[in-house]
Amino acid sequence: MLTKSPKRKSVNLSIDVDILAEAKALNVNVSRAADAGIAEAISKRKAELWLQENREAIEENNRYFEEHGLPFSEYRGF
Repeated sequence: MLTKSPKRKSVNLSIDVDILAEAKALNVNVSRAADAGIAEAISKRKAELWLQENREAIEENNRYFEEHGLPFSEYRGF
């Protein structure tokens, strides 16, 4: 069974020459490494944005639990 690979698009990137040389010397697939690095950067940025968008609600929850404690804490065995 063949799996369909994701669509690819050629782009121009500027990469540090020393990094590129080392990647080639180590047989690193630069395109795949760039994909992985960009995917990681996207994931981190989405997490940052989510925290920014939800900071007020998170802080309000923290204030509530500081004032009232955790629900059912009297039943916790730890």
